Amino acid sequence: MGRDRENAKRKEVDIFLDSGAFSAWTQGIEVDIQEYIKFIKEHKDLLTVYANLDVIGLGGKLPNKLTAEMTLKNQKIMEEAGLNPLPCFHFGEPFEYLKYYVDNYDYMAFGVAGVKGSSLVPWLDTCFSDYVCDEKGYPKIKVHGFAVTSLPLMWRYPWYSVDSTSWVMTSRTGAIFVPRYKDGEWIYDENSWKIAVSNRNPKTKGGGDHISTLPPKKKQIVLEYIHAKGYTLGHSEFKEVSQSHELKENEKWAEKKPKDKSATRLLEVIVEEGISNKYQLRDEMNIIYFQDLEKAIPPYPRRFRMKGFRGFDL
Repeated sequence: MGRDRENAKRKEVDIFLDSGAFSAWTQGIEVDIQEYIKFIKEHKDLLTVYANLDVIGLGGKLPNKLTAEMTLKNQKIMEEAGLNPLPCFHFGEPFEYLKYYVDNYDYMAFGVAGVKGSSLVPWLDTCFSDYVCDEKGYPKIKVHGFAVTSLPLMWRYPWYSVDSTSWVMTSRTGAIFVPRYKDGEWIYDENSWKIAVSNRNPKTKGGGDHISTLPPKKKQIVLEYIHAKGYTLGHSEFKEVSQSHELKENEKWAEKKPKDKSATRLLEVIVEEGISNKYQLRDEMNIIYFQDLEKAIPPYPRRFRMKGFRGFDL
């Protein structure tokens, strides 16, 4: 395959590059801005959007005037290097920086990772009503929400784009998102169900949110949704085997290797492949859920109005 054809194939999807600043901050790692700039330049032809290397917090504190100034400094450094990074404004920073971004850019991001909804809603209300939106409530610039896939927040504000890891974290912990069902239709403007479906999810032994313990009517609705999207629940069998057992194509270990070398180890034998025994399929289902949710939300640009969270729990 020629390089031009290969690049054209890769550009079939839009790639949004996050600097990873929040993850680095939580792990105490520093990201070198020159290395970040170098990486972007090397892969620029594949990127649709790339974010500024924002400064999250200092000394474990929430973002403030100093972090806002350092983030803006990084924005200028990247621009002087010939790049056009997406500027970022964080919860806790002075609104004068938000005004600067609104006045000078057509696309920016809000950083809200780790902020609780009870604190976040009043802050976002101020951001959108006083700075982002005009007197009629329509956004003057496009806004991306980092770590925003909460349904109430997505429906309330006129985001241009959002992202978070909730879809993949949910699938890796054995669950899928399922929309509510009313009058023969799937409903996306109310809180979804999060249903555990994994054979090895600990919730199988308690609560009512694992598919095996759901009331019959709700279980039937969940199964109908799974089948409607082209997937099956799947089936596995479990057995204890020697640690020296060589895995077959339809087998995988169901537990970590015991410290006692003489102990047996739990093996999962996949009889029928499905979302209960393959996380990749749960990934796909959760992606489909958010794609359907995107279609249900009124298209951008839409008007922002101060309104309640009817149908949602924050």
